[in-house]
Amino acid sequence: MKKYLPLILLGIGILVIVGAFLFVRGRKGGESEEPEEEIALLDVALNERPIVSLTPSEDGHYLYLNIDKITIDAASLDYELLYKTKDGVLQGVPGTVDVKAKDNFEADLLLGSESSGKFRYDEGVEEGTISLKFRNSQGKLLAKFESEFHMQTSTDLLTSIDKVFNYELEKESEEFFVAMSTVGYPGESPSDVETGPYGIFSSSPQKVSGTVDLGFDNVYYWDGNNWQKLFENRSSDIGIFFGSTQ
Repeated sequence: MKKYLPLILLGIGILVIVGAFLFVRGRKGGESEEPEEEIALLDVALNERPIVSLTPSEDGHYLYLNIDKITIDAASLDYELLYKTKDGVLQGVPGTVDVKAKDNFEADLLLGSESSGKFRYDEGVEEGTISLKFRNSQGKLLAKFESEFHMQTSTDLLTSIDKVFNYELEKESEEFFVAMSTVGYPGESPSDVETGPYGIFSSSPQKVSGTVDLGFDNVYYWDGNNWQKLFENRSSDIGIFFGSTQ
């Protein structure tokens, strides 16, 4: 019996090692793998990117998504609005649309939920993101963009989430405002876009004058037809802006 003892111990050792190996491999196989991040096929230049805006409704319960200047030859667009409630809960509003031969898209995004005609609104929403994914007819990702937004009311200082863009009102306003990167910009820029473009969008059609701070001496404002260089960075209305050294 003694002469077989080493062989018995060796066999037990092998069984322990094999069992441990199978256990570890089984655990790894059972773990859910992280989905691989999609790589966009295109690198879209700033002057060719879509212009994205989120305009709040009068009661602050909706954000009206508008995407202009779609130059990407895409078949579909995935969009998703993510935002935090005042309790810190993350909510999402996703959607997919056909954008073949389209150069613009609009959607009304509810900050809340609807069921059988009954609405529940998320009050006190202040920040979030809007993400866009353009895909070809095979579903491959062509380009993706993301913009953070900051929704404010009852204030005289409108700011972007990254604190790069500030718009100081002449007096406090009770309207709802959204400050955000617009991803792209309209028209042809008269100088290099070194900061921005950023936009301010309001629940009211009334003009809102103020002073822009983009960290540059020269600030340009889109008046609906052309880019205007602001004098002393004062603007007669909100809209789309960018900063430049020229």
